[in-house]
Amino acid sequence: MRKISFRTAGIAGVAFTFVMASLLHFFYDLSDGHILAVLFGAVNESVWEHIKLFIAPYVVWSIFELSCLNPRFKPYVVGRVVGLYVFPVGITALYYSYTAVLGTNLLWIDILISFVVCVLAQLVSYKIYQYGDAAAKWFPLAIAALVLMGVMYFTFTAVPPRVELFRDPITGSFGIPNSGYSSGQGGIQNAILI
Repeated sequence: MRKISFRTAGIAGVAFTFVMASLLHFFYDLSDGHILAVLFGAVNESVWEHIKLFIAPYVVWSIFELSCLNPRFKPYVVGRVVGLYVFPVGITALYYSYTAVLGTNLLWIDILISFVVCVLAQLVSYKIYQYGDAAAKWFPLAIAALVLMGVMYFTFTAVPPRVELFRDPITGSFGIPNSGYSSGQGGIQNAILI
């Protein structure tokens, strides 16, 4: 069997991440709020929930790549973690920049941004991996950053900070609909019961 190249894996990774994130967008509504949909789907239309859609597919693809490509572990993990952070930074920066200029958002631009950020995440990850031992030195920090992302990923849907990034532009609410937190009633106690 022929070994998969990093280039092929990167292209497939972009496609996998983008398609899975697109499907996860509808998971919450189609499942009637199932707990898995809360964890992995978008519970509202906030920018954070759209960022969250890309994280799980990117991590799943990273694990798949790790098993298929057999790269040097530490530089690979450092590269993938930095690539993971391209999603929140890239989507947030590009979305708020263009909406500040246009005064509104356009779906086709949102989709284009998502695709571009998927490509950037793969490219950044690969470029950092190429630094080898220089990248491997950052392994402990990468693990800490990965844990931080995991905490944010699993916390900010149920108990989002009250800032614009987490506000649903359609309803003006935060977090999981009908959880008590979105309306400001019950707060953390109701969100934890989910």
